[in-house]
Amino acid sequence: MSPSNPHRRTNTTKTAPPDPDWQPWSDAWTKHVPTLTGRTDLHVHIAPGAGGGAPECFYPALRRIEIDARYIAGTPDVADPRRAGHKKLVPTGYGLLVHGAAHAAHSWWEAPPGTPPILTEVGELLEESRAEGRQRGRRRGDRRWLRHTINAVVHPGIAPVDDLWHAGVLAALLLARVDARILTSKDVRSIRAAVTAVVGRPRLRQLREVWKQSHLVDDTDANAMIKLARRWCEILGIDPDRDQLVPVADAGAFAGRLDQTLTDFLAATVGLTPGDYRAQILKRRHNPPSDWARNDPTAEQQAAARQLAERIQRARTRNPEPGLRGALLPPGRLRTRHAIAADAQIAAGQTPTAQPWQHRTQLPPPKPTLHMPILVDLSFSMGAYAAELSSAAWIFAHAARRREAVTATIGFGDRTTMLIPPHARPQQVLHMPADGFSTSTFGEAVKLADQLLDLRQGRTLRLLAVVSDGLLDDRDAGQKLITTLHRAGCAVLWLQPKGLTSHTFEHTTTITVADPVDAVARIADAAVTAIENT
Repeated sequence: MSPSNPHRRTNTTKTAPPDPDWQPWSDAWTKHVPTLTGRTDLHVHIAPGAGGGAPECFYPALRRIEIDARYIAGTPDVADPRRAGHKKLVPTGYGLLVHGAAHAAHSWWEAPPGTPPILTEVGELLEESRAEGRQRGRRRGDRRWLRHTINAVVHPGIAPVDDLWHAGVLAALLLARVDARILTSKDVRSIRAAVTAVVGRPRLRQLREVWKQSHLVDDTDANAMIKLARRWCEILGIDPDRDQLVPVADAGAFAGRLDQTLTDFLAATVGLTPGDYRAQILKRRHNPPSDWARNDPTAEQQAAARQLAERIQRARTRNPEPGLRGALLPPGRLRTRHAIAADAQIAAGQTPTAQPWQHRTQLPPPKPTLHMPILVDLSFSMGAYAAELSSAAWIFAHAARRREAVTATIGFGDRTTMLIPPHARPQQVLHMPADGFSTSTFGEAVKLADQLLDLRQGRTLRLLAVVSDGLLDDRDAGQKLITTLHRAGCAVLWLQPKGLTSHTFEHTTTITVADPVDAVARIADAAVTAIENT
């Protein structure tokens, strides 16, 4: 697991090369950084990809602050960095400069050799709010810019499961900034509630005492910071001498309240609704590569979509049941309120929409909406299935759009790719290449499907279809996710190709398919059968 806070590094092997387009920014901010730090020996480097994977990073040995240009703007001509007012046009980028300056001015301690990695990590987490608090103490106006960096230095995914460690990470990065007077209690009200639900009030009070003490530690006192880090681990029930490595999230666990609340918080910081913010993350992380082939749907594919839509419609209207239906004219029972509403509409010169009469008739039984994500293995071994399932993704999306069903097609392999998201009606067929070297992202694909289609919620009819040989990189985590869905009432249909070495998972309906066409037909049959049997 990568560190939660990679904003200060002694490793200098990942420094970014210069970028001529951004050199004026590097020069201007290098000239400006002594004002922020009181140091004249620092150099600021700005370029796309700078920061060693983080938005910003301070390299003490190099006396260098790196900032990823993508967090400033899309192009360097957004503003003239030599003018004082430019910071208002790039508040996040300038805030990252202030954040790096805070580390350069106040983060002078280093963990002693031999310190367990978990203590170093906790110390760095506590250092975030300590350094920013010291910076604000020297330059009160910098608080404005530090607030703009929250969405960059705290990112979705740092609390993927609801456990004590990850709740502690959120507490150190967000709640501690309240006592550093960067954020306010109102800002983090929802975060505090989520963290409290996981760790409990007594333990959170103890953690707060630790981070408040860290804010009083001298800039060079490494021993005090490591001592506080040890106390932090003890509060969370971790023995740093025995469990020296930073805890890793359980790959077989779904995201919980911490992740949900953090996403909502980050959405609010950029003025977006949670749905729009998640859509941005989805597009950035899981959009198909631009070089994937596309073509217009054939007449056969369009016909297949219509036929599947008709099958779904028949499944939903099968076995009519007695029910009540409104009508404009008798016979039936007169509904007084509706009759008055119809008269009022007529008197106002409107076309009446109220239905005063109610009579008994045969109606289709009410059925829940089918939520069906299709997960496709894009490793080399599944190459023969990629083309047909790409076509099937288009067919299912159009068939579901015409009737009451929601589908999504997700590819997994070296990365997770959203081929067709829910409720989409693609104009062209997008072709997935099965060129992956692994199946490492199966768990991520399942969690993405759950996030998009509420697979663990009992209000809908849910069916997860997976086309894969089952030779996953982490089968234990995959089995745990499948079992969780099974217990939540989500059926799992697993289609294994004939002739390939395969692994069968428990709590799935596993079928061996002869070829890609057979796989698509089985998925369609399963969807129709699931609707008919509700």
